[in-house]
Amino acid sequence: MANKGSYERLSPFLNKIKPYLAMVSLQFGYAGMYIISMVGLKRGMNHFVLATYRHFIAFAVIAPFALVLERKIRPKLTLPIFLRIMVLGFLEPVLAQNLYFVGMTYTSATFASATANILPAITFIFALIFRLEKINLKKIPSVAKVIGTVITVSGAMLMTFYKGPIVEFISAQANHHATTAAATDKHWVLGTVMLLARCCGWSGFFILQSFTLKVYPAELSLTALICFMGALEGAVATLVIEHNMSVWVIGWDSRLLAAAYSGIVCSGIAFYVQGIVMKEQGPVFVTAFSPLAMIITAALAAIILAEQVRLGSVIGTILIVIGLYAVVWGKSKERSASMKDVKTIDHELPITHDTARSSTTVDSKNDTTGLEENVVKVPINPQES
Repeated sequence: MANKGSYERLSPFLNKIKPYLAMVSLQFGYAGMYIISMVGLKRGMNHFVLATYRHFIAFAVIAPFALVLERKIRPKLTLPIFLRIMVLGFLEPVLAQNLYFVGMTYTSATFASATANILPAITFIFALIFRLEKINLKKIPSVAKVIGTVITVSGAMLMTFYKGPIVEFISAQANHHATTAAATDKHWVLGTVMLLARCCGWSGFFILQSFTLKVYPAELSLTALICFMGALEGAVATLVIEHNMSVWVIGWDSRLLAAAYSGIVCSGIAFYVQGIVMKEQGPVFVTAFSPLAMIITAALAAIILAEQVRLGSVIGTILIVIGLYAVVWGKSKERSASMKDVKTIDHELPITHDTARSSTTVDSKNDTTGLEENVVKVPINPQES
């Protein structure tokens, strides 16, 4: 009995922190993708081919689970839903990812992950436009979300426009970058523009995915279909742009690892987990955790890729973490308030005073009227129920 009581007390806490644990875990997965993809691209892998293989692998992994686990709940695939899936397959798998891969090669893995910090702000603005988010400036949680978004964008902009001196965590990395800094700086502006455009496409993907889940609430099936359409559209784009068929050849090396890891973790698992969390918390909550991937990537890139970590990135990271906390805090408070409203409604029970039974004779017409007059709604405190 004691174990059962402790489990009942622990279960609500676990349910409350599950979305947070899921999104934090995904950021570790994304950080690994930034590093592994950068290694594969430096080995000469074509970015169109990487994106295409990534989603073919993701579809092959997710599709069997979707067929088995959602065979009874999968809605009918209508033409409007199919057209949405086609757009979803283009926005993130083709447009956003190819802009990201090219922009990352023009800048660095750390900077590419840093530009994703503006994603919560763009998604928040899009969510306001499409009425997925509401703001009441008279309430503190809404003000916290707005201020947190502004702080997050400010930190991201600081990282973009102010580099500052190098902060050397590993002394050997300065010599490594002496020969490559000039080549990287030459395409820095173009790479930055591509990475920011990628964030707009990625944000549009989150918004459209949120709408699609309302009419097609089968997360695994939707993930498989998005990956399949993304792979097909990516293959067509690759054949049109790259006429050399040798770009499709990869070996048992880091290029295959980049396609397999990013496909399974960052397309298959990530799309599914994001869909589940998004149904409960909304798209802004999902994107609010993207700054964490930058922090993890910066640490890994300094060790594995010997990338530079500059003072602007450090200061920007501090601002981003503060803004992230403000947005998440505002979302959690709004969710708690909505849950309290639901509990208050659920505990409003009708109590009838059956005075008719105490009478020896009651007229049938007067009985009906008396019962209606004696129905009283009494709100019961949740703690008393």
